[in-house]
Amino acid sequence: MLYMRFRFLTKISFCALALMCASTLHAQFAPKQQPIIDAVKIQFTNFKTVSDEAIEAHIRLRPGQPYDTTLADQSIHSLYKTKLFEFITIRLDDAPSGNKIAVFEITSKYRISELTFEGASKYKSKRLQKEIKSAVGQSLDGSQLKMDANTLIDYYQKKGYSKIKVTFDVKRDPETGEATVVFHISEGPKITISKIIFEGNEDLKQEKLRDVMKTKRWNILSFFTGAGIFKDEQFYDDLDSIREYCKNQGYLDVQLNDADVTFEYPSESRMVIVIKLNLGRRYYIGNIKISNNKLFPEDKLMKALTIKTGDVFSPEVIDENAETLRDIYGQVGYLDTYAIPERIPNLKDGTIDLNFVVHESDKFFVESVVVEGNTKTKSTVIIREIALAPGDVFDLIRMKNSQLRLQNTRYFDEVNLMPEATNIPGRRKLRIAVKEAKTASINFGVGLSNIEKFTAFAEYSQTNFDIFNYRNWFQGAGQKFRVRFSIGSRSNDFLLYFEEPWLFERELTFGFELFRNESRYTSSLYNEVRMGFEVFFRKRLFELVEGRVFYHLESVRIFNLAQNVSPLIRSEKGYRSISKVGFTALRDTRDNLIYPTEGSRLEAGTELAGGPVGGQTKYVNLFVRGAQFFPTFETGEQVLSILGRTGTIMGYGGQSVPFFERYYMGGPDDLRGFGYRKVGPRDSTGESIGGKTMAYGSIEYTVRVMEPVRIAAFYDIGFLNKGELNWNPNGYRDDWGFGLRIFMLGAPLRVDLAFPITRNKKRTSGKPEFNFSFGARF
Repeated sequence: MLYMRFRFLTKISFCALALMCASTLHAQFAPKQQPIIDAVKIQFTNFKTVSDEAIEAHIRLRPGQPYDTTLADQSIHSLYKTKLFEFITIRLDDAPSGNKIAVFEITSKYRISELTFEGASKYKSKRLQKEIKSAVGQSLDGSQLKMDANTLIDYYQKKGYSKIKVTFDVKRDPETGEATVVFHISEGPKITISKIIFEGNEDLKQEKLRDVMKTKRWNILSFFTGAGIFKDEQFYDDLDSIREYCKNQGYLDVQLNDADVTFEYPSESRMVIVIKLNLGRRYYIGNIKISNNKLFPEDKLMKALTIKTGDVFSPEVIDENAETLRDIYGQVGYLDTYAIPERIPNLKDGTIDLNFVVHESDKFFVESVVVEGNTKTKSTVIIREIALAPGDVFDLIRMKNSQLRLQNTRYFDEVNLMPEATNIPGRRKLRIAVKEAKTASINFGVGLSNIEKFTAFAEYSQTNFDIFNYRNWFQGAGQKFRVRFSIGSRSNDFLLYFEEPWLFERELTFGFELFRNESRYTSSLYNEVRMGFEVFFRKRLFELVEGRVFYHLESVRIFNLAQNVSPLIRSEKGYRSISKVGFTALRDTRDNLIYPTEGSRLEAGTELAGGPVGGQTKYVNLFVRGAQFFPTFETGEQVLSILGRTGTIMGYGGQSVPFFERYYMGGPDDLRGFGYRKVGPRDSTGESIGGKTMAYGSIEYTVRVMEPVRIAAFYDIGFLNKGELNWNPNGYRDDWGFGLRIFMLGAPLRVDLAFPITRNKKRTSGKPEFNFSFGARF
């Protein structure tokens, strides 16, 4: 009984203790009752720059409501966003009623009342003010003033003032809250880089080292390119590039610090940069082996490597070979396979043995293709460029080629293709991430050439056009559209061009163009106007060969004839229609469309006018054009190019080929030592009337002397005969010369001075011809 009573008392005591603990915990963790706010006051700790009403608009605490820390924090955050205040705090004062008064203590920022530039003589204050963000009327911000000073330093350095120094002073008036800011500028002389010299470079050529730098020496074109100006940030990035280049030339221990660079000033306006290299030992590749490979034999993998024992040890080349091994596995679906090049140095002989350790993976197939980031380009436009489809073996090489194809469309600034994991074993998703580029352009400008003299033009082009999508501003289908107007002293032109590269979602290009060309530069004895259209289809036939078939219809008008024109020209006065079909085959392996350094371009074609396709003109035209490019020496990216063309045009059905459809030679595009259309048959008045058979060849050697300039030396030879199928070279003409190739406005400007060698069948030098024009020759 006593025991039972004891247990009962124990339970009672335990329950009482639990109730006491619960009560204590409730008291500790229960939300505190927030005081009621009777009023909200604003108190400035210094000067007052804004009204109370403007501040109250940002305060979310209200009288009569409980104090809320969240609303208080939001109020402070909103006030700080105005950038008008230095410090803001809240305190709670006792109110007579026993509640609280919320007091916002505010320290105002000074306001800039005056901003001046002292010592600036090269640029006006208005120009410097445009470069900085601080301005009169704004709140004073010390960190912004520091950034503005650095901005001014960068601005001056870009203009060539490498010794520029910029500091600033601030004068504050605590009574008015106004501040005066003065930027003190010590401009120094304008300095250009005259030389960049390397010391201790041993086997590394100075020119090669300078090539890896963005900092360049001043040259005659620096007014246009900005080269020859010292810029701090760019130069120290160049030092990193030099270190990387030296390591890839085998000097793995290269030392190049800021202290190894000296700046010399042979005159007040010239700078010489001397960079001292401590290259150290040069390392070479020792023994090479591949291990841990099971799917492929070692001899097959070794053949894929581009390195061999005795080569200079280049980390970049080693990594490229490791990537080559990954590609071998990746092209048959082993995506996660990788090779790690283990390096075993031999300190005695300076060689490094390599062991490519292969880590093989499972085989993967394509589960799906996902496109993202295409805000205007249709997904079908992207997917049709992809060489992989769901169910295919996930070929890493085809994925990389697909990425290159998308990049070459120029629809996107960024293109990334990558495999992504899925929940299905042996399956990967192909993820395509793109960033849209600006594909539309509007251009206005003027042009000069020795043929057309002065021309002004306006052009709109869209390389990602969609003829049916007006809601997206006619963008997104991958079509090409171009409209161009030009007017000049000797010509007026109009062109409307459209191209659909994937007709009916097949790799078949369809396009058309409408044109009108009026020219007065072909002859001083007559004017010529051509107006018409052309429709074409283009398709890749096999490997790198592309075929193009077209129908062309135009009307040619000859008018404003001079009194002394020959009967041949007078007989063509008025209008003549030309209706023709044609086919061309093109093979192009050039590495660059503007400045090719290797590869070739070969084109052959035929045209049939009249007969079954109608029109007033009957002829057959056959032609072949070719160009081959050979890189010779790395220094200056020297290139030898050989060009050749030939063709013949033949009338039929009793008709002769009209003079305006024949071949002409002379001028900047062929025989540069002779005037425009000054080579070949002439009529009784001495006017060029063209020939029916031509052949032309040219050898040109170019060397890059600086960006973006190349110098050229050339030799041209060719003939133009009156008769068809007449390749008799007896009447050939040739010339030699030199010139410049300057890349500007998106195209090469060709400036040539050519000297004729043969003239009137006599090998005597004549008057040289000066030519300048835009575009490449093929």
